[in-house]
Amino acid sequence: MIRFSPCKINIGLDVVERRPDGYHNIVTAMVPVPWHDIIEIIPQESIGALFYGNENTALKVLGNPVDCPPQDNLVMKAYWLMANQYFLPAVDIILQKIVPDNAGLGGGSADAATTLLLLNEVFHKDASREDLEKLAVKLGADCAFFLHDRPMLCTGIGADMTPIDLPLQGWHLLIAKPQTERVSTAVAYSRVKPSQPKVPLEELLLLPVEEWQGRVKNDFEPSVFAFAPQCAAVKQTMLDAGATYASMSGSGASIYGLFKTDNLSRQCQELLSPTCTTFACTL
Repeated sequence: MIRFSPCKINIGLDVVERRPDGYHNIVTAMVPVPWHDIIEIIPQESIGALFYGNENTALKVLGNPVDCPPQDNLVMKAYWLMANQYFLPAVDIILQKIVPDNAGLGGGSADAATTLLLLNEVFHKDASREDLEKLAVKLGADCAFFLHDRPMLCTGIGADMTPIDLPLQGWHLLIAKPQTERVSTAVAYSRVKPSQPKVPLEELLLLPVEEWQGRVKNDFEPSVFAFAPQCAAVKQTMLDAGATYASMSGSGASIYGLFKTDNLSRQCQELLSPTCTTFACTL
């Protein structure tokens, strides 16, 4: 059985404080985007697979390279969590990586959440969305978001979610990830300066998109742009090319722009494609 695993963009990202446990409290709006990885799960048919469970499970990664061994991939960790909870037999998992890593798009987290959904479906476990969320938060702060197919206002470490309506229908989205830039989430958090926003993000998002630039901000941009200058250059290129709003997603290195017309988006994509991995769609 096959499922398509989406990614996300962050519209606004306030890093409000560092927590005693070393994590950070944030406020951000996450929006699902139809730039997909592909996951296939095939139950193993050997008699041994029924007894050895996850010890026989194998993950094969195709497409974009992933800089971790299969046993450390979030897809495998999602399988182990599900297998231990629901006593699953061994499976073969094929992951086709299309969304770039180290991009601030949540691709790995989305793959983990999609694996939970797919295992639940393949083996008819009837786990509730709440049951799957409890497993997802053990895999990462934003994993649970990908169990929902709609924008969410995310707070705390990113796992506390409230549905939010955003005026995005009909806007043309362009995402560009500089091919030579890789931004470590840990490094980004180590350099960010937490602060309380003057205006809460949820109030700013009530404004029309035309009023977001300069108001709806990503707190990671100043520190990340200092050591990843191509990200700053891509953002400026989008604004110069007619983007109504442009921002970094997550802790980088992807930049996205919202354009009023497909023509503007496509022209900007042509400018950036030689040095960036790009994706365009209409929201």
